[in-house]
Amino acid sequence: MDERVPHWAQGVSRIAALTGAGISTDSGIPDYRGPEGVWTRDPGMEELFTHQRYVSDGEVRRRFWQTRGGLYRPDARPNAAHRALAELEATGSALRILTQNVDGLHQKAGSTPRKVLELHGGMATVICLRCGAKTSTDDALARVEAGEADPACHDCGGILQPSIIMFGQLLDQAVLAHAAAIARASQLFLSIGSSLMVEPAAGLCRVAVESGARLVIVNRDPTPYDDLATEIIREPIGDAVPRLCAMLAADAQGSAAARP
Repeated sequence: MDERVPHWAQGVSRIAALTGAGISTDSGIPDYRGPEGVWTRDPGMEELFTHQRYVSDGEVRRRFWQTRGGLYRPDARPNAAHRALAELEATGSALRILTQNVDGLHQKAGSTPRKVLELHGGMATVICLRCGAKTSTDDALARVEAGEADPACHDCGGILQPSIIMFGQLLDQAVLAHAAAIARASQLFLSIGSSLMVEPAAGLCRVAVESGARLVIVNRDPTPYDDLATEIIREPIGDAVPRLCAMLAADAQGSAAARP
């Protein structure tokens, strides 16, 4: 066993990574509450993600479609941190990703889609709030570009909403239960780029720790769960995550080589 590897990274075979907006900023997708965050620069943008306001106010919906909520970047590409997690999985590590992000960048980086649990949904599709029909966000945006300020469902005329969990909506309970089971089974729980301010996703840190996992938080700013962490890393995510994943992969390979 490599003594240069910290104790919390040694002998780990089951890893869960909770990822937040901070992991995607190097891909050009702004976070929400940081110094240059979407809602920091324009506090009014937050109402675009409040379900009751979105449903009840056509002007809110029109603003959402015109601005894409400030977050939909279909041309965004995975960065070093996304790729490092995908590469760690490719080494054979039992890695599951629980993401609060809606950008799909983990899958674009090569992480196995079934091993990425999107806690808050994804921006690539829209759903009709009346009949449940799903279509692509690009199709809805093409209609906006063609002059439909608030595109409605082609099937029933209902309101179209991006397939994400907005404020005031409950997380899918099956998805949350699945995430909690992954957290309980993990030996190492990484929280990467999340403010850990949004529950119940943030509470997965406590679920993991109370089940015996080591918690490592990689984030620029303090979080409400720092007191539970075995290690806190304040380095830039694009530097810290590749180094961390390489360390975990090397330890796993060393442990495998040491087995008779």
